[in-house]
Amino acid sequence: MAIKQLTETIINQIAAGEVIERPASVVKELVENAIDAGATRIEVVTAGGGKNLIRITDNGSGIPSDELTLAVSRHCTSKLTDDVHDIRALGFRGEALPSIGSVSRLSVKSRTPQADSGFEISVHGGRMEGPRPTGMNAGTIAEVRDLFFATPARLKFMKTDRAEASAISDIVKRVAIAFPHIRFSLAGSDRTPLELAATGVGSAGMLDRISQVLGKEFPENAIAIDAERDGVRLTGFAGIPAFNRANSLHQFAYVNGRPVRDKQIWGAIRGAYADVISRDRHPVVVLFLNLDPALVDVNVHPAKADVRFRDPGLVRGLIVGAIRQALGQSGIRAATSGAEAMLQSFRLGGAQPLRPAPAAQASRWQDSAAVNQNYNVQQSAFRPFEQEQAPSYAGNGLAEAARSFLSESEVLATDTRASTAEVPQALLASPLGAARAQIHANYIVSQTEDSLIIVDQHAAHERLVYEALKNALHSRPLPAQMLLIPEIVDLPEEDVERLVAHAETLSRFGLGVEAFGPGAVAVRETPSMLGEIDTQQLIRDLADEIAEHDTSDGLKAILDHVAATMACHGSVRSGRRLKPDEMNALLRQMEDTPGSGTCNHGRPTYIELKLSDIERLFGRR
Repeated sequence: MAIKQLTETIINQIAAGEVIERPASVVKELVENAIDAGATRIEVVTAGGGKNLIRITDNGSGIPSDELTLAVSRHCTSKLTDDVHDIRALGFRGEALPSIGSVSRLSVKSRTPQADSGFEISVHGGRMEGPRPTGMNAGTIAEVRDLFFATPARLKFMKTDRAEASAISDIVKRVAIAFPHIRFSLAGSDRTPLELAATGVGSAGMLDRISQVLGKEFPENAIAIDAERDGVRLTGFAGIPAFNRANSLHQFAYVNGRPVRDKQIWGAIRGAYADVISRDRHPVVVLFLNLDPALVDVNVHPAKADVRFRDPGLVRGLIVGAIRQALGQSGIRAATSGAEAMLQSFRLGGAQPLRPAPAAQASRWQDSAAVNQNYNVQQSAFRPFEQEQAPSYAGNGLAEAARSFLSESEVLATDTRASTAEVPQALLASPLGAARAQIHANYIVSQTEDSLIIVDQHAAHERLVYEALKNALHSRPLPAQMLLIPEIVDLPEEDVERLVAHAETLSRFGLGVEAFGPGAVAVRETPSMLGEIDTQQLIRDLADEIAEHDTSDGLKAILDHVAATMACHGSVRSGRRLKPDEMNALLRQMEDTPGSGTCNHGRPTYIELKLSDIERLFGRR
C-alpha cells in the first residue's frame, strides 16, 4: 500500500484520541486555558455527563479577534517560548481546541478588555466558521456540544452520565485546590451545584480551599509539610495515619501548580506511610512540588498527567523524608473521625440526644406501671435518697446483681486508687491524660482536662515495641550470616550495576552482594534475623525496586515486617490486668513515641472524645 499524507481532519481526530479521552478531559483543557488567561472566576455548566453540553465561562484576558483562527488551529499557542523545556503554563501544546473541534460542535466567544465587542468562531467536526462579532462581557466562553458526534465509535466507551459527571467534578476539584484565589462554580442538569468561593493566597487560603474540597475535618487531622532539598521544594498537608480512606482518590499531587497522577509520587506517599497505615487503606494528602521547569519533563503525554523528573530518587527521598519527619514531630494525635463514629455508636439508631417522650408513649409507660399493683416506693431501688443515706438493697437481690455487673475482673474502676484518687494536674494536662480505669481487661480509660480517652492497650504497646525494635535494627549494622556457598543470581547487566552501586547500603542490613561477571551477582551474606530465605527472589525484587525508584528500601521494609511480627507477639496481650502505674507509664510512652496513634497494622490505638461531645450526647448543648 502506498504511503500518503493524512488529511488535516484525520490528523486532528488522531490527536483527539490522546488529548480528549472523555468529557472530563475537555473540562480539564478548557479550565486550564482559563487559568492561563488570568481568570479569577470560572463557571462550568454541563449536561448529559458532558456529552451533550460543556460550557466554560471565565473573566480572563480573552483572545483578540485576529488570533481566534490561530487559537483553533493545531500547534498554535501563546504559552511557549523557543525553549520547550521552559514550560511555566498549564497548557503549551496547542492541541486542545483543534482536537475538541474535530470531534464535537465547538464555539469559542471571546473579548479582550480593550475591545468594543466580542468575536465568535465555530468548529463543527473540524470545519471552521467565522470569526464573527458577538455581544458579551470581557473574557471567554467555550461551548462544546454533541461530544464525539464526529467519531460515534468513541461514545460506546463512555460510562453513564452520572459517572462522567462525577469525573468532571473530580477534575474541577483537583484543579481548584492549586488555585485558591480563583472562584469555581460547577452546575448543570446532571449534577448538584458546586460552589468553591475564592479563599485567597497563602497557606491559610490554601487550607481553606482544601477544606472546601476534602471537608472541614481535614484541617483538624492534617500536618503541614514544608521541606526543600537541592532546589526542589515540597509543601502541602499530610493527613495523620488514623485519618485514612479506602481508596487513593483523596490524594492530590501538583508539580509547579499542575495536577498530576504520577506513579512515582504515589509510590513515595505509600512508602512514607508504610509502617503506620494498613496496606488496604490510603492516607489523605495534598502535596505541592515546586522546582525549576528544566528539572521536570511535563511533555511526556498529550494529556499532561504524567511527568518525568531528572532526579527521581531526590524527589522520592524528599517526599518520604518530609512526611515521616512531619509525622514524627507532630506528637500523638487521634483522628477526629474516630470520635464522630463513637458518638454515632452511642446514639440509639443514629438518633439525636434523648428528649422527653411524646404524650402517647408516656401514657403507655404509665399504664404499664399501673399494672404492677405490688410496687412499693420504700422497697424500690430507685426511690429518692433520704437524709443523705443510700437505699437499702437487702433482700431484693440487687446487691448481688450489682456486684456481678461490676465484677473486679471486668471494671478496674472499683479500685479506688484508679478511679477516686486525686490526680496530679500535670497528668491531666498531658495529651493522653491520667489513667482512670481498665475495662474488659483490654481498654484503658483516661481523663484529660477536656476529654475522655479510650486506649487499646495491646495495639498501643505493639507500636511501642515495634518502634523500639526498629531503632535497635537501624541504629547499627545488622548481624549477617555468611553463606557456606555463595548464591549466584543471574541478572541483566544494568541490574547488576544498580545492585553493586547500592552494595554499601545493602551491607548495613546484612546483605552482602558483589558483581560476579557482567551478568550475575554473588550473594555472600544474608540478614541473620530472616533465617532461610529465597535469595534469588529477594535479589530480583531489590533489582526491580532500584530500577524503578533508585532506592533499596525493599530490604528495609522486609526487616521492618519481621520486626512488626516480633512486636505483635511480644507486646502486652489483650486480657492482661494492668495496675494504675502501669497504665500511666504506657500512656507516657505513647506520648513520646512517633506514630503511636496507630498500631503496626494501621488501626487506631486510641480514641478521644471531647467533653463537649459527651455533653451533646446528653442534650446539654
